[in-house]
Amino acid sequence: MPTYRIISLDGGGIRGLMTAIILQRLTATPGLERLLDGADLLAGTSTGGLLALGLAKGLDLELLRRTYVEKGPRIFDDSWLDDVMDLGKLRGADYSITNLKRELQTLLGDTTLDQLHKRVLITTFDLDNEDPRRRTWKPKLFHNFPGPNSDGAHLARNVALYTSAAPTYFPSVDGYIDGGVYAANPAMCALAQSLDRRYSPTPLLDEVVLLSLGTGTSLNYIKGAVHNWGYVQWIKPLVSIMLDGTAGIADYQCQQIMGDRYHRLAPVFPRGMSIPMDGVDRIPYMTDYAQSLDLSATIDWLKATW
Repeated sequence: MPTYRIISLDGGGIRGLMTAIILQRLTATPGLERLLDGADLLAGTSTGGLLALGLAKGLDLELLRRTYVEKGPRIFDDSWLDDVMDLGKLRGADYSITNLKRELQTLLGDTTLDQLHKRVLITTFDLDNEDPRRRTWKPKLFHNFPGPNSDGAHLARNVALYTSAAPTYFPSVDGYIDGGVYAANPAMCALAQSLDRRYSPTPLLDEVVLLSLGTGTSLNYIKGAVHNWGYVQWIKPLVSIMLDGTAGIADYQCQQIMGDRYHRLAPVFPRGMSIPMDGVDRIPYMTDYAQSLDLSATIDWLKATW
């Protein structure tokens, strides 16, 4: 039996609603009621980071689901005046961080990472490490593992803002942006953190099981004469290619390293269906889709390994 259990939650903006619903369905399954209680580490990127922090604080999944449904349209609200000031989204972030900050204050209050009930790993990207010896930008993973480089004193709501600051959607916060720029799927980051020998107790690799939850993937491809594309042609698909690529490679790495002790549930939307990070108009569709998604393979894996 495993001695260390990880749940990893992908980024995806408003699509995190589906993750919340899927977790609700899984924990309502006989025998899996204590799925979250049994997790040793909750890892998340962007919207997955918000969920991980909320769950580690002990917030109810129904509260988190309602937050997406009721507060999501307010968080992703862009007035016509903002569009005018931003030159139709060409200058400045699409959305203000104010409403998101307010909701995170309500959900997480002044709780620090050390005060959470679970170990967490939250991905962000630091635009300036301010290190005089080697000043640069670099990935920053916030965690509350006791020992070297612990971020336990940081407020959970601030870390939630950092991991949510998706470029073009929201402004950076304190010099941090969304960890999705390198780890839209944080599963491999979570596995590496769990095996870090600087922290105790440290499980062996074959004692770790990992459940990875995606937020929905669109079926995209490019066919035709693209060999000589330039900046204008590549800029639109390149972001999606990079996000899908980082998520896919983390999935591949975990599969190769962990085998059947790793399971990923990554819903695939029907061809032609695409839900952007700010697609609040698709909340009813996402709700129906997540409620009807076949979870049998995931349930079987959990009952056999968790």
